[in-house]
Amino acid sequence: MTTTLVASDLDRTLIYSAAALDLTVPDAEAPRLLCVEVYERRPLSYLTETAAALLTDLAARAVFVPATTRTREQYRRIHLPGPPPRFAVCANGGHLLVDGVPDRDWQRTVAARLAEGCAPLDEVHAHLVRAADPAWLLRERTAEDLFAYLVVERALLPDGWIEELTAWADGRGWSVSLQGRKVYAVPKPLTKSAAVAEVRRRTGATEVLAAGDSLLDADLLLAADRAWRPGHGELAATDFRAPQVTALTERGAAAGERILRAFHEAVREGDGV
Repeated sequence: MTTTLVASDLDRTLIYSAAALDLTVPDAEAPRLLCVEVYERRPLSYLTETAAALLTDLAARAVFVPATTRTREQYRRIHLPGPPPRFAVCANGGHLLVDGVPDRDWQRTVAARLAEGCAPLDEVHAHLVRAADPAWLLRERTAEDLFAYLVVERALLPDGWIEELTAWADGRGWSVSLQGRKVYAVPKPLTKSAAVAEVRRRTGATEVLAAGDSLLDADLLLAADRAWRPGHGELAATDFRAPQVTALTERGAAAGERILRAFHEAVREGDGV
């Protein structure tokens, strides 16, 4: 029996903030939206009602795995339509949730991989803060004791700063990604694809479908049998391409809806429907 695993990034791939919806039609023709996240008592993230119906149906036909850079706490704020996913990947692969509970075996595996090939988080975090200019640094954070990031005024970032940081991090086993106003420094072994491969092993899935919009999703898309990226985000900006990756033209919430249609169609094909 064919089992399809669908692994997807969430923010700006399936769900969108109000600023990221990128609605282009007149207000009277705008799609109805479903709020799936509230933060500090305010609605934060949405998908279209059409996308919600597609996701509900998809979850009944395939193993749906959210794969996010969000921390576990941030992920738990999201309430997607359909049954709660049995598996979820958080912290860019640092945590694998099984029925909402962190898998201890996976945590030990990740810890061993990071200890073997990467500079310590404290060293990288300290360098990030030293290299940043208070004129454009808004906040600095570490996440899950796994990676670090800065929130910046992107327009004020000096030319070449990201490239210099990338070169410094590369020699220490870390990668750098600029997503919106956030500059991430992430250990190279910490990947969504590794965690999804573990879910594939456990479920015996015969096919993996994936989607994502950022450079931190590139490994996930490359490891999938078929994948999609929206017309916005880092991957679109860098014209990221691979034989198994479909580059969509849709942007914003329309892209999320198109990705779910593509997942739905691919799963039906695999079922011979």
